[in-house]
Amino acid sequence: MDFSLSPELEDLRKRVAAFVAQEVLPLESDPETYDDHENIRLDLLHTLQEKAKGAGLWAPQMPKARGGLGRSVAEMAVLYEEMGRSIFGPVCFNCAAPDDGNMILLEKVGTEDQKARWLQPIVDGKVRSAFAMTEPAPGAGSDPSAMLTTAEKHGEHWVVNGRKWFITGAGVAEHFILMARTSDDTRKGLTAFLFERDRPGWEIVRRIAIMGPEEHGGHCELTFDGLEIPDENRLLNVGDGLKVTQIRLGTARLTHCMRWLGMAKRSLEIARDYVGERQSFGSTLAEHEGVQWMLGEAAMSIELGRLLTMKAAVALDSGSFARKEVSMAKIQVADTLHKAVDTAIQLCGARGYSGDTPLEWMYRYARQARLVDGASEVHKMVLARHLMQEGQDFWTWKTD
Repeated sequence: MDFSLSPELEDLRKRVAAFVAQEVLPLESDPETYDDHENIRLDLLHTLQEKAKGAGLWAPQMPKARGGLGRSVAEMAVLYEEMGRSIFGPVCFNCAAPDDGNMILLEKVGTEDQKARWLQPIVDGKVRSAFAMTEPAPGAGSDPSAMLTTAEKHGEHWVVNGRKWFITGAGVAEHFILMARTSDDTRKGLTAFLFERDRPGWEIVRRIAIMGPEEHGGHCELTFDGLEIPDENRLLNVGDGLKVTQIRLGTARLTHCMRWLGMAKRSLEIARDYVGERQSFGSTLAEHEGVQWMLGEAAMSIELGRLLTMKAAVALDSGSFARKEVSMAKIQVADTLHKAVDTAIQLCGARGYSGDTPLEWMYRYARQARLVDGASEVHKMVLARHLMQEGQDFWTWKTD
């Protein structure tokens, strides 16, 4: 349980932090930085991405042979937290959802031909991607086994019919990973496929309006009406779809936590600066006991989230699915993000509620944390199931 960083990783962390501070943070206060959906304008984003590449900070989650930095999940946690300090940070390094999770999945399970065709363009930043799983009720949500979208084999092609919604990034994605039902088997009934944007037989029905702000490409509703996908574009074997979702969502849930921790820390940073200067009844706000309680509680919650996230990251690096560890981190950090931003707004008063700080942006963004990649209640069910199965072994230490 050594939490110290190697000199190499510490140097990389400092370089990421400096890039965010010097190149990204100054853009947040300029209204011209934002697109129509309250994210960074794409032309500015592309400029920052080229700078990140030039600085040797691009795609730390990908192998060096693909142009990444070849970092472990635990090392990613350190770097992603620094990126998350800015509301625009992660996407500048090609570490934002959904591309981040899609790249990690494809690197793990894709064939070499699939990696060259579908993965490498995402790693290079030439295309964006989306993961199409969630469906309108009564279809699949947190429970993939409820999948209603079907794929039927016709010769060397699969024909897909069905609907998906809240598909993050679909509005700009060129490469899609699609989950569909290929049999009625409760465990082996799903299969994963790859398809390109320009393939006929599907369409984006609408970009669903949300409380915002939005990821690039929004959250879209899709329909499939006879989409043909060659069998060579199938991921893993027929019936391995549930395995694909487990591989993708485990790490993706945790990388959300890594980024959210950076945002939570930034919110307290804003509040700390304000209460340290703002005078009230003859002293700064920071000298008031009630303010100290609020800051201390939020700071402790962030540290708990960091510890749970790092524990889950180490478990993933060991080869475990780390379902229990990831669920605990996801619950804690989702709650913490909302708590930290809410605390910061309360302490900053009207200024925090205004557009003069990014706190109101963060507050609206933070509310989705308890929903995306599995609602907190679902993850609590996962923990209860482990407790019932494991008893006292739920809390055992890992041994060599």
